[in-house]
Amino acid sequence: MTKKLLIKDVMVKPATISKSAKITEALDKMLETGADPLVVLNNSTVVGTISRQAIARKLGSRQNSDIAPTAIHVAGAVEEEFTSVYPDESVNVLIPLLQRYKLVVVYDSDHRLIGQVGASDLLKKFKPEVGLDTVTEKILTIASDERVVHLRRRMLDDNIHRFIVTENDKLAGIVTETDVAIAMRKFRKAVEDNHQDHRIRNLLVKDIMSIPLLSVPNTATVSEVIDMMLKKNISCVPIVDGSRPVGAVTRKSLVNAL
Repeated sequence: MTKKLLIKDVMVKPATISKSAKITEALDKMLETGADPLVVLNNSTVVGTISRQAIARKLGSRQNSDIAPTAIHVAGAVEEEFTSVYPDESVNVLIPLLQRYKLVVVYDSDHRLIGQVGASDLLKKFKPEVGLDTVTEKILTIASDERVVHLRRRMLDDNIHRFIVTENDKLAGIVTETDVAIAMRKFRKAVEDNHQDHRIRNLLVKDIMSIPLLSVPNTATVSEVIDMMLKKNISCVPIVDGSRPVGAVTRKSLVNAL
């Protein structure tokens, strides 16, 4: 990787949200901009980040079941999944940082927020020069008729961000923490508090999964996979052998290969 390229050459405008904003505003901004996570500000000071995973956990928590989603604020879901750099540093410093953190924020010499860099920003400039098998991870699947409460528990217990959904041994879709967050918001808004516990147990994965599932054959190149990710603004691409899923490539697996 060339030392001439600087962080200011790859950084983008920061996607921010106020600490006092509603959690539903944060989710809407993420869906509108494709950003995940958002940088959380208290006035103009960075205090952390908020991710789709954190929103899904907050909206799905039984402790918050009697609170309207619009009454939950960003401050209650702030994480510290970020680190910082300066714009005139070499891009070489970004790789180990993005292998550990979801986001790198960029400050100027006066410690003012001026940019951010995520995995997709780096992959627009650099692509791992490896075979597809090197960046392919084990695929995790879940049946379409599985209950969402069991899906959420697996996600929480094992820190899983997504599952490929199968139906009758065929690929049916994908379910991510974003799908869970959206579903929990809609569910909490539509169902009265005293019926939520019963109704949520009847919610199935096929009710909230995203379709169609975008995948690539195991003959594809890493460059083709990255191009699809960037074009569709997705963080995971399943790899298939015919109709059989054999793995998945994620932004993280790609950054780890740089």
